[in-house]
Amino acid sequence: MPPRPGAVALAVAILLAGCGGSAGERRSDPAAADLPQGSDSVDLDPAAFSTEIDNRYWPMAPGTRWTYREVAEEGEELVVVVTVSSETRTIANGITARVVRDTVARDGELLEDTVDWYAQDERGNVWYLGENTAEFDGGSVTTRAGSWEAGVDGALPGVIVPADPLDGMAYRQEHDEGEAEDAGEVLSVAEQAEVPAGHFSDVLLTKDTTALEPDVLEYKLYAPGVGPVLVLGVSGGSGREELLRVEQVGEAAARAAGTTPLGEPYP
Repeated sequence: MPPRPGAVALAVAILLAGCGGSAGERRSDPAAADLPQGSDSVDLDPAAFSTEIDNRYWPMAPGTRWTYREVAEEGEELVVVVTVSSETRTIANGITARVVRDTVARDGELLEDTVDWYAQDERGNVWYLGENTAEFDGGSVTTRAGSWEAGVDGALPGVIVPADPLDGMAYRQEHDEGEAEDAGEVLSVAEQAEVPAGHFSDVLLTKDTTALEPDVLEYKLYAPGVGPVLVLGVSGGSGREELLRVEQVGEAAARAAGTTPLGEPYP
């Protein structure tokens, strides 16, 4: 799943001060018209997609692992670990996707475990093709709500990171009516972010919303060559998720991330 919220009002004010320009002054690009919107259907050629994802704002080389600290609105601290596996999966719409594992834990106890599916088109857009997710309490599954797969029961894929983001560019991230209806908009490609993992420049800033929760608004920041480094929740919650470190794990861990059943530990 796309990265979670986090937030501090002062930090958001600083970010917005650097966005520059009104909506009417933002640059536009004909390529933006090709990005999916809302519930519009898309005609995608599986041959035009690759599991080798090298988009500069979120490169997903197998074995890459990001570890985040998420501080929720009430002050609760969570650890989020995202690992790009060496495994792939053919989605129901015919596209072969890279399998990415995403876990959330509190004090070592697993709260959420998700397998996400991504692929990159020939222009460099990174598409989100679905997820298999489960939430846990005391080791038992409490819900699988939010799971979806492009091509199943009308679910539609979306773009998670555009190939060449420009200010004002808007796009659907996912669409499974009543389950997953997220959208994104590029606010800037000239931001800065400082997190425990370091200071980053020329950062992509997006505004993410969901039709299922109209009051929820997140800002997400992606550093070139690194991926997501900071997520700020500015409405419908006020947590903060920041990158602690990014590393490469071994072949066994990369494989296990894509093959271990949800809820079971892996290297």
